[in-house]
Amino acid sequence: MISITDKEFKQLSDFIKANYGINLKGEKKVIIEGRLFQVLQQLNFDNYTDYFRYVLEDKTDRAASTLVEKITTNHTYFMREMEHFRFLQNNVLPYLSQTVHNRDLRIWSAGCSTGEEPYMLAMVLDEFFGTQKMYWDAKILATDLSPKVLETAAKGVYPNTGLAAMPKIWRQLYFKAKGEGHSEIAARIKNEVIFRRFNLMERTFPFKKRFHVIFCRNVMIYFDQETKMELVNKFYNLLEPGGYLFIGQSETIDREACQFKYVMPSVYRKE
Repeated sequence: MISITDKEFKQLSDFIKANYGINLKGEKKVIIEGRLFQVLQQLNFDNYTDYFRYVLEDKTDRAASTLVEKITTNHTYFMREMEHFRFLQNNVLPYLSQTVHNRDLRIWSAGCSTGEEPYMLAMVLDEFFGTQKMYWDAKILATDLSPKVLETAAKGVYPNTGLAAMPKIWRQLYFKAKGEGHSEIAARIKNEVIFRRFNLMERTFPFKKRFHVIFCRNVMIYFDQETKMELVNKFYNLLEPGGYLFIGQSETIDREACQFKYVMPSVYRKE
């Protein structure tokens, strides 16, 4: 194992915080050493100072992307925090179907990881609108920082073991067998999701239109309070009046410090 000094850890953590918003606390040193050890070995570095210099000098941004992928956990699965999808289908979509008169419905899955969340959103929309879906422009924007997970998401191929908890009718309608214990998202669902790389720490967000729904779940657990509230305020400005923000069920927002109205645990609304 290659040890990281306090000075090296501070350099690394300051860089990560400034560029990606992720707050690495001192107790994470051992975890960071474990996760980056193989990377340093592959690059033939025997210390973190040389590795960090390599990250800074890499103009392709691939080295920084690998660094972030190693220190974060891209863990997600179908049906995760299913209460959100039920609330979307039973409460949010009935409201939006009556108020979005131009039928241009805009939903953003921010921090989409390997794609399960945005595909679930597409399935909920398909089930809700049924035969009327063809009259709606309801594509889902799905973004993440990691090119690696976005590549997996765009392929839309998942092990069958991860579909066990999904309703049988959804497995029949929205997946096709891929062989060797895997299934692929049906084309009509896959075509409803647009995957893009995006850093939530960008100073300005390049979206021309506001969203009606934003899912940003289990992303802000990596941020300190100040960074989290800055992002929450950006989300507020990016939502249409009456729009909804969904965060992870283990996450909280300081209600006194934000403009959102609390709806239920991990669900907020812009009035």
